[in-house]
Amino acid sequence: MVKYRLIACGAVLFSVLVSSSSSFADIYKYEDAEGVMHFTDAPTDRKFKVFMRDIQKDKRLRTNFGFGKLSRSPAEFDSIITSCASEFGVDKSLVKAVIHAESGYNPNAVSSKGAAGLMQLMPGTAQDLKVADSFNPTDNIRGGVRYLRFLLDTFKGNVTLALAAYNAGLARVAKYGGVPPYDETRNYVSKVLSYQKNYASN
Repeated sequence: MVKYRLIACGAVLFSVLVSSSSSFADIYKYEDAEGVMHFTDAPTDRKFKVFMRDIQKDKRLRTNFGFGKLSRSPAEFDSIITSCASEFGVDKSLVKAVIHAESGYNPNAVSSKGAAGLMQLMPGTAQDLKVADSFNPTDNIRGGVRYLRFLLDTFKGNVTLALAAYNAGLARVAKYGGVPPYDETRNYVSKVLSYQKNYASN
């Protein structure tokens, strides 16, 4: 079992690492010989490595939100999103943000790894979720939202970890005891959280 220890520096709290909102400082970590994970926002030793970037300071992680860049209008799928979000108790703005990041609202999108549709469901995942047709917007969104609900329940409502698992897989989040150290996953989480805020305010 992975153990955690927070080295308190300034106003940083452990909740920063697992909160549903984006972090407010770069977070660093290292694992000692006993397998204890140490986290801090003010490393004093080179053994600490970056765990999570502050998107407010790191321009590479900032996103430009624009409906004009999307393949289709979010409004086209609003009734499906609203229905599925209500059915599974998932924030509608989060669903929209995931679709925005995953496919740009292109129901026919297919990734190089075979993920398909608006919420980019992998074939195996779609089968487990009983999604008959990943290119059918209703089937795809319902399956994706159902999967999001499962991930949110698994991580006790922690949106950051649920999104990390949506992108990188449950096994990798469990392996690293948090957001995996992959630029793609960290950027993905930051993007979706940013998009979510924009959808919530529109």
